[in-house]
Amino acid sequence: MTTDPLLARARLVWETLAATPVSFAPSGGVTVVTSPASQLCPPAWSGLVVLGDAAIATTPTDSAARLLRGALSSVPLDSPPALPMTEVLGPATLAYVSAAGFRPAAGPAEALPADDPAVHRLIASVSQEDADESALDEITSPAFVVREGPDVIAAAGYRAWPAETAHVCVLTATPHRGRGLARRAASAAVTHALTANLLPQWRARPLASRRVATALGFRELGTQLSFRLEG
Repeated sequence: MTTDPLLARARLVWETLAATPVSFAPSGGVTVVTSPASQLCPPAWSGLVVLGDAAIATTPTDSAARLLRGALSSVPLDSPPALPMTEVLGPATLAYVSAAGFRPAAGPAEALPADDPAVHRLIASVSQEDADESALDEITSPAFVVREGPDVIAAAGYRAWPAETAHVCVLTATPHRGRGLARRAASAAVTHALTANLLPQWRARPLASRRVATALGFRELGTQLSFRLEG
């Protein structure tokens, strides 16, 4: 049984999202369950979340669950299962921070409504891939922004997730990256989440995004992988 409070709280998030009774095994390894309503992955997909030395996986059907159990029994947790997949998302790194571990960034950030036109202009200014990765258009918190003149050049916020979790989203305008602006905006969003006693979660694939999270004190605890099986 884990004695790491941050890891335990992170696991509770994904156990809740599985939408069926399932737990990360105290002895490690992976637990696979059938859950058509799972939020570990898109509808009708399979999802695998590794946190620490244990993992949970959900599939939409019992037959897919049997296939996945067999595939995962012979590979390490951090290796993709050897199955015929038609689509794959991830793996994305999952990182979390506690109030004690948080390292706030220097510099102010202005709070705006999430639907402020200046925030939408920032989202529209980047590639669709960057906009999708940031998910800034899905935040339920205020948007915390950094301006240059009248323009918002970086913004962050979070979407409220189950189990009192704040899923952090951050985006910087392409010409202004590498200046520490993402860290500054995200710091304000994380401060807001921690003040509300929420667990900040940072999910990312790009190394640059992961570095921002690490600078703020986030600990990488695991990964998330989603995939659609053939048939």
